[in-house]
Amino acid sequence: MNYDTRIAAEDLAATDPAAVLMGDAEEERQSRRKLWLIGLAVLAGLIGVWFLTHSSDEAVTGDKKSQAAVVSVVAPGRGTIEGAINVTGTLAARRELPVGVPGEGGQVVSVLVEPGQWVGAGQVLAVIDRSVQVQQRASQAAQIEVARANAQLAQANLDRALRLVERGFVSKADIDRLTAQRDSAAAQVRVAGAQLGVINAQLGRLNVVAPAAGLVLERRVEPGQVVSAGSGVLFRLAKGGEMELRALVGETELAQVGNGVRAEVTPVGGMKVFAGQVWQTAPVIDPQSRQGIARIALPYAPELRPGGFATAVIKAGSVVAPMLPESAILSDNEGSYVYIVGKGNKAERRNVKTGLVTANGIAVIEGLSGTEQVVLRAGGFLSPGETINPRVVKQ
Repeated sequence: MNYDTRIAAEDLAATDPAAVLMGDAEEERQSRRKLWLIGLAVLAGLIGVWFLTHSSDEAVTGDKKSQAAVVSVVAPGRGTIEGAINVTGTLAARRELPVGVPGEGGQVVSVLVEPGQWVGAGQVLAVIDRSVQVQQRASQAAQIEVARANAQLAQANLDRALRLVERGFVSKADIDRLTAQRDSAAAQVRVAGAQLGVINAQLGRLNVVAPAAGLVLERRVEPGQVVSAGSGVLFRLAKGGEMELRALVGETELAQVGNGVRAEVTPVGGMKVFAGQVWQTAPVIDPQSRQGIARIALPYAPELRPGGFATAVIKAGSVVAPMLPESAILSDNEGSYVYIVGKGNKAERRNVKTGLVTANGIAVIEGLSGTEQVVLRAGGFLSPGETINPRVVKQ
């Protein structure tokens, strides 16, 4: 015979009080366990939210820092900057002496000097044929002797007449006439002597001589050549051998150059540097090129050849100021300016005034004390107030 076990069990629980109590306790424990699990889940959620919030803030901050432009900056300080103006020009004799035919000229008999030779003042450079002038001098010397003889005869006639006038054989009118003849004869002697002096001077001028001591730069005459006063320059001399560089300087830089300023000159194709100084600056500016000439005196040296090209560095004074590379200095309609690192690493514009320009940079004479951190490059890509990430560069 079969029995329903489920019904039997339910009926047994309903009739047993201890079983009912045990069921209630089990349900209470399960409820408490659920509450603890819910609380732990809520706590874990709060902790997760906190970590997510703080990690996102740090990420944003990191992103801002990573997005800031990294720029090179430098604190230039202050130093003594010697001004230097780079110029170019042509070498020439400081005092060039053109020498030509001083007299009437003639055929050149001999030339006694060569280019590059040193000569003294009055030294004969070339000799011109003088055969005709020599004969003229001899003739004039004879004329002097004739005039002297006539003068002696006139004096003797006057002396005799003076002795006879006391006896009444000669009138006073005769004495006056003889005196005039004596004076005329004496004057003829002086005239002949002066004419001989002219011929001697002409003979002396047939020699082409150096007007002053110096270096022969050029010779334009050869033996057998017929020359005259219209033949032009036969020789060119450099007085004392002194040279100069005629440097072309812009009108702005020329205002900074004065007499006595030192300069260093280097001829093209040479490695040797020659020390000189400015001895004259042009009083006018070329209206086309806006340049003037600064003449730099140089001592003689074989490497300094007139007509050659040379470069020079003129030492145009000094100034105490910060020095910055050209890349750090910008300009716009308001003038020159730089970017410096301000508070909070913000780019700050600072207007400046520039001064001397050298091979090492540009002097800033106004606007900077030298202690600021100045942006070296990329200033053209910055704007005032922009956050930057500075990297200090040592000069």
